Amino acid sequence: MASLKALKMRIGSVKSTQKITKAMKMVAAAKLRRAQANAEAGRPYATRMADVVASIASGVTVTPQSPKLLAGTGKDDTHLIVLATGDRGLAGAFNSNIVRAARRKADELAADGKKVLFYLVGRKGRPIIQRLYPSAIIAQHDTSAMKAPGYADAQAIADDLVDRYITDGIDVVHLAYAQFRSTLVQEPVVEQIIPIKPAEQKAKTGPATNVAVEYEPDEEDILKVLLPRNIAVQIYRALLENQAGFYGSQMTAMDNATRNAGDMINKLSIQYNRQRQAVITTELIEIISGAEAL
Repeated sequence: MASLKALKMRIGSVKSTQKITKAMKMVAAAKLRRAQANAEAGRPYATRMADVVASIASGVTVTPQSPKLLAGTGKDDTHLIVLATGDRGLAGAFNSNIVRAARRKADELAADGKKVLFYLVGRKGRPIIQRLYPSAIIAQHDTSAMKAPGYADAQAIADDLVDRYITDGIDVVHLAYAQFRSTLVQEPVVEQIIPIKPAEQKAKTGPATNVAVEYEPDEEDILKVLLPRNIAVQIYRALLENQAGFYGSQMTAMDNATRNAGDMINKLSIQYNRQRQAVITTELIEIISGAEAL
């Protein structure tokens, strides 16, 4: 049984930890507001950009002269997964859920006989990927010094990906990140970003059915500009979604840690009071017994 001094020191230690987790929760909540606003503001543009590019691509006849980001390599052998995670922990299962989704995709591709490579954005995905796929990591983009995601960072990642896609024999590129839903829900997703998937041809009804759209310059010239930009926009969206999801998950994790610390303090306090009462009772019995002996 622990001594009263040890119990008192442990209670003090847990109280100190509780103060830290409570402060981290407040900091995460303050940062979450801006990160959530940025993520929600970036979604409409990123979604519309992807829709426009897919719509234009669906009306283009793919030829050997078509942009490689549209036509692809003509093969489906080597897949690159861009794994976007955070650089810090203490956020519950946020990072591990993204890694799990990427691993699931990699296992599916490997089961089909495909070669899988990884491009890491953020530090938290590296330990698991390096342990399970030691030779599959081809690059890592360091985001530890990035206080807030910037479009320039996304553009740098996109430029590197396009160069590797064109020169390194990569056939398909996927992007794995976590879509921010709420402080409790961050949904890991894996989306194909290279080559672009044309929009599906659906039956249209209504007055817009016979509307003809003319492009100036032609569709392929437009796609040469929009395809690389769309990749950067989708990566930028992933970075924004990840940041909001990280702070939401961290706020929830620190709230749970603060509550658990409070429960532990209550249990230790009860144990301390009971043990202290037992010591006092024992001392009183010894005093009474000594008095009666006299």
